[in-house]
Amino acid sequence: MNRKTLFVASAIVLLLAFAGGALLYKSEKIQRWGKVIGQNQAALARDHSPTLGDANAKVHIVEFLDPACETCSDFYPYVKRLMAANPDKIRLSIRHVPFHKGSDYVVKVLEASRKQDKYWQTLEAVLASQADWAPQHTAQPELVWKAIGSVGLNLEQIKADMNAPEIAQRIDQDRNDAGALKVTKTPEFFVNGRPLPSFGLQQLQNLVKEALQSAY
Repeated sequence: MNRKTLFVASAIVLLLAFAGGALLYKSEKIQRWGKVIGQNQAALARDHSPTLGDANAKVHIVEFLDPACETCSDFYPYVKRLMAANPDKIRLSIRHVPFHKGSDYVVKVLEASRKQDKYWQTLEAVLASQADWAPQHTAQPELVWKAIGSVGLNLEQIKADMNAPEIAQRIDQDRNDAGALKVTKTPEFFVNGRPLPSFGLQQLQNLVKEALQSAY
């Protein structure tokens, strides 16, 4: 065997070994997630979670979201498109995990907006203007009021409601559930209880497609 042939053969072996290792890593990750989820099934979604879509939809996306997370802002329109492309077949539940500094304040605002039935409008306004109130991923809470000024909220009522004990309890529950499920970053997605094998838009689309094919 000449040197060129030996080099090519060695490269192929290394490539196969890498591919096999990557598949094994993904398999082990999914197994670990499966065990964690199995032990903490109730932690995936709670009755208090904001939910969008048909309540009877057979595909359920649970997203752990931080309003100051740039990737959360980037992914949100794609999730909405997935839902629009499959009407009444997908529902979305949001769990709030304020990992970024100052974003817990914005989560309180979002939670308070639910009392005025404007949660989803407020969330979209917050995400769309994220660069204005959270430059370099650092929330500047006082700027969020301008961001939601066009939603039609009673802002004085929001300021009064955002410190209600039940809102603090919801945030604590979401944090505790994120910890139980080993969620350490956002966005983190689960589709019918299954986590992404690795992070990425294509991986989310593939998991949703599999769930749709299985359910419908």
